[in-house]
Amino acid sequence: MNLKELSARLGLSQTTVSRALNGYPEVSEATRQRVLAAAERHGYRPSPAARRLATGRAQALGVVFSIERNVLLDPHFVEFLAGVCEVAGRHGFDILVSPTTPAQELVTYERLARNGTVDAVILSGPGEGDQRIDRLVRSGFPAVVHGRPADDARIAYLDVDNEGAFHQAGRFLVQLGHRHVALLNGEERQRFAADRRKGLEAALCEAGLEPRDDLFFSGQMSVENGYRFARAALSRTPLPTAFLCSSVLMALGAQRAIAEAGLRVPDDVSLIAHDDEMPSFRADHLHPPMTTTRSSIRAAGARVAEMAMARIAGEDPGSLQEVWPVDLVVRGSTGPAPETRRTREAAAGAR
Repeated sequence: MNLKELSARLGLSQTTVSRALNGYPEVSEATRQRVLAAAERHGYRPSPAARRLATGRAQALGVVFSIERNVLLDPHFVEFLAGVCEVAGRHGFDILVSPTTPAQELVTYERLARNGTVDAVILSGPGEGDQRIDRLVRSGFPAVVHGRPADDARIAYLDVDNEGAFHQAGRFLVQLGHRHVALLNGEERQRFAADRRKGLEAALCEAGLEPRDDLFFSGQMSVENGYRFARAALSRTPLPTAFLCSSVLMALGAQRAIAEAGLRVPDDVSLIAHDDEMPSFRADHLHPPMTTTRSSIRAAGARVAEMAMARIAGEDPGSLQEVWPVDLVVRGSTGPAPETRRTREAAAGAR
């Protein structure tokens, strides 16, 4: 059934039916409900082209990815995108994924904002002085950032409390007696990773411990990097007795390096990872179950998409800025530092 036939059945003009279907305020609620019920009853679905003409919208969200980093193979990005797609689908929106190179990234965002193929764009991994954000803010085009921008007053964003999460994890390790903590971090040009480093450093400094730069590593969050970084850390003196990892993937690589060094988790080395709750890498299914700072990246993707819808509807970006708390979930991969454990065992034996 097309719009003309639906209008004839209802005895309404095509303009009235179109406006009712697209939520225009000048159509009464009674008429809108009548039109929606008839559309559902007769199986009417407006064509995308007609809807674009009626609303002036593309019914699409834009996401840009770097072909050099090949993020479509990154489970973090895929899980985030799954959350975006869940919400977009419920609203009848498509996702336009645009490939680019670092040299062309700004041009790609400007093209999306200019050519009408999307109604809002979603950015990830903001850094200091992020030109993407500056350009989009100046253009006034609806945008939402996954992560916290340096200048957060001008744009909608969603982030987790990365600094607080790693501060809490660092304090927990210090309380267990660990004095030499290695950090296997994401790329610290991005704010989330820089904040995680700050959190751990603050926890160590509060305990009167000097953060060891030779135990701090930064790079793409992958199993391979986790393995390489952990091997390097285990070649240092004194040895680290705990690892704090920015992803479960890095922790998996670290576990391999720890085992190859003839050490055991948690008897010799404690291990904490940030858990994005990816179904393929369940922290509670590892051996031993992994202690984590936990926040669902899929839920974050869903919320970012909801924020994008709100921006399209005209909501002010200042009212769309959220920082989610992060839970510390203690499991079997953490325990007292070896020296602390020996001291406690000796004290228990003396009693």
